[in-house]
Amino acid sequence: MDDRALADLARRLGDRLLVRGWMAAAAESCTGGWIAKTLTDVPGSSGWFDRGFVTYTNAAKQDLLGVDGATLAAHGAVSEATVREMAAGALDRSGAQVAVAVSGVAGPTGGTPDKPVGTVWLAWARRDGTTDTRHRRFDGDREAVRRQAVAEAIQGLERLLD
Repeated sequence: MDDRALADLARRLGDRLLVRGWMAAAAESCTGGWIAKTLTDVPGSSGWFDRGFVTYTNAAKQDLLGVDGATLAAHGAVSEATVREMAAGALDRSGAQVAVAVSGVAGPTGGTPDKPVGTVWLAWARRDGTTDTRHRRFDGDREAVRRQAVAEAIQGLERLLD
């Protein structure tokens, strides 16, 4: 997925959010703000993108998004439980109707046998309580893993609107 394809995804998502009159928020760890950057590269995105949270450390996830320390201790930052709480926190701390959260191991180091490099968890949440999660294992170097995670995040937001 190249930059042009990411931009096309972002524009399409923005169009769909505008039609609904909804705002989106992003809670990012391994993508480091790349989701927010991709969305805000679209002119007029202030009409459908509320805010992004870059929460790279566990402390940031707790402070900015309200992720429970017990969740992080029991499951780790790269887990379904954590991204669920990140997405819920992004909704709670924004004016958005939909949110995406992503946490993963982009590499080249940091992987473990249980969570190898390329492991990414994503969650998408709506204010009505709908939440979807997905576990992915992306191939490639650090940039490739992050780029694939950004694409999956935006595509998942679009699916959440269906």
